[in-house]
Amino acid sequence: MAQLVAEAGLSDAIEVASAGTARYHVGDLPDPRTVSEARRRGVPIVHRARQLTRDELGDWDLLLVMDGDNLRDVRRLAGDRADLAHVRLLRSFDPAAGGAGDAAPEVPDPYYGGDDDFALMFDLIEPACRGLLEHLTARTMPEERAV
Repeated sequence: MAQLVAEAGLSDAIEVASAGTARYHVGDLPDPRTVSEARRRGVPIVHRARQLTRDELGDWDLLLVMDGDNLRDVRRLAGDRADLAHVRLLRSFDPAAGGAGDAAPEVPDPYYGGDDDFALMFDLIEPACRGLLEHLTARTMPEERAV
């Protein structure tokens, strides 16, 4: 997503960050299979894992998760916080995926799979990120989109 935002010249307007819902990989580099597939696609990955905190739940306009387990984890983390309308499944932004909200398809966790599963992960994430960028630019810059 960060690369698509940069390519669109919107890095000053759209902030992209990444965090997990569990702490068992905090501080680690991404899985080498993720790095390899990203490199193959020309996508730089330069971050270390960190865990989402309860305090930052309200800091983001959108908080995107990959699957139902992540969605439940975020809701559990939120506890009694009522407003979680900004928490969505990433693939809800993929126009070809079908489904919206909690009914959107998931991005399956490739961790226990092979290289093909990591390629599939990118194949699912990329159109969702493109749809997300379209959504964000339509929402934040409607006059420019009308041209």
